[in-house]
Amino acid sequence: MAEQQILAVTSPEIPGKRIVRTLGLVAGNTIRARHVGKDIMAGLRNLVGGEVTEYAKLLSESREQALDRMIAKAEALGANAVISLQFQTSVIMGGAAEMMAYGTAVVVEDQ
Repeated sequence: MAEQQILAVTSPEIPGKRIVRTLGLVAGNTIRARHVGKDIMAGLRNLVGGEVTEYAKLLSESREQALDRMIAKAEALGANAVISLQFQTSVIMGGAAEMMAYGTAVVVEDQ
């Protein structure tokens, strides 16, 4: 049996689909702390310039985890899509930050 895929979009509508039921706000978050080894490498990279790949990877992993958690909540509500998806970050304390994904869980069908 094929697993149902939740469609997550940043737009308030999905072309070719009609929203038949709105289930409400869903959110997923993760809080990550920096690693001292990565801080050292990032500090060295800051001296020579270029992309700070250590932090880029940390942010990418945080986004994926927050998105996965949000989608799991949407599935639990019976949604097959999330519209108006947004990401937000905030500093929790020195060296730790939160990444949050949130949107509106909906049921859509083909038009």
